[in-house]
Amino acid sequence: MLSTLTLLIPVILAVSAAAAPAPAPTLLTSRGTPIPLRKRHTFTQTNGVFDKDRAIAASVGTINKHRQNLLNLQNNFGAAALHIGSVIKPLVSIPRDVQARIERRADKRQAETLTDEKNDVEWAGTISIGTPAQQFLIDFDTGSSDLWVPSSSCNGTSCSSKSKFVAASSSTATKKNGTFAIFYGDGSTVTGPVFTDTVTVAGVKASDQYFSPVTTLSASFTDDPVDGILGLAFPAISNLNKNPFFNTASKDGTVDANQFGFFLASNNSELYLGGTNANKFSGNIEYHTVNKSTGFWQIPNARAKVGSTTAVSGFETIIDSGTTIMYGPPAAVKEIYAKVKGSAVFDSTNGYYSFPCNSTPEIAFNWGGADWVISTDNINLGTTEDGSKLCVGALAGQDMGLGDDVWLLGDSFMKNVYTAFDFDQGAVGFAELA
Repeated sequence: MLSTLTLLIPVILAVSAAAAPAPAPTLLTSRGTPIPLRKRHTFTQTNGVFDKDRAIAASVGTINKHRQNLLNLQNNFGAAALHIGSVIKPLVSIPRDVQARIERRADKRQAETLTDEKNDVEWAGTISIGTPAQQFLIDFDTGSSDLWVPSSSCNGTSCSSKSKFVAASSSTATKKNGTFAIFYGDGSTVTGPVFTDTVTVAGVKASDQYFSPVTTLSASFTDDPVDGILGLAFPAISNLNKNPFFNTASKDGTVDANQFGFFLASNNSELYLGGTNANKFSGNIEYHTVNKSTGFWQIPNARAKVGSTTAVSGFETIIDSGTTIMYGPPAAVKEIYAKVKGSAVFDSTNGYYSFPCNSTPEIAFNWGGADWVISTDNINLGTTEDGSKLCVGALAGQDMGLGDDVWLLGDSFMKNVYTAFDFDQGAVGFAELA
């Protein structure tokens, strides 16, 4: 897992970038701004044991997020736009016993002195909205397409620790018709009016950007250090049915290329706007065309391998920086672990498997080029219990409603590669880390 070192995520403008495969690394002059990351808990507890409760809660959030994305796609383009086999699932709730345990642990932590914990990161940085600028800590999410932050009218407990947008204080804010709304399985919502205003990320400016200053905020965000979310997927899944921030900035000509890159690591992580940072990867970027009609960064024709053996093939993969681990259809994931020596079902309800800690499986994804292997650290979520010699895998078998052949690859995959997202090519690319 990642260390507890303080991490930074510069959001940097490209000096020169192209849609073609990247050249060998060259020194780039940074014009960007380093933005401190905020930490969040991983699914590994301080004693090295898998935190199943937090994993279950995160899965619920992921399912509901993509349920809303499918609803947005259907509302924007009709039911025919949905991917074959995708199902708009009912809202999912965190089981009461799981939520109770999480809350008890949170109360206990507040009563104790601070201790050093192994934390992962939320890929977040500071953005500004309005004139003069109002700053917010934002989660950059390639698995959604809208920008929202709390409004000054949000007075609930969930908003108490957040930065809030004051529309009356911005000379460039304009209220629009309509309402933004995302629903969660616990009955709570993120809702608010629709505005346009100037949004800036490390010098990259989007004028008249549609967003929502939300007036109600789901309880699930109460303990989250971020104020809101900035989506980086395609406009098709926008709840507002408008261009996301990066698309607006590209249209305004404030980025050098219609492309951005993610480098997620234990140190110096960054989002690179307007190209790719060749200092962060070696060799060329291997690009793969995505199915843009889905609204996701969704690559077809994938294979999953265990060692040199292909276990599953012919499926599609969504690359989602807003998801922590990796999910595949239960039957397909079962095929993966069937080829892992010593593996066993750990939690059949939630699709988690275990394997011997001293014999980490080499699981890789391939789209017709290189095998992109999940490292030992990134495939291991911790032991099944204290003192156990069995560890839990970061690939879970769950039906996310996205389609019978669609997998969701989050941070556990992205931390192994440099990932480029290219709107002009309609492609996602991977490269070896430098």
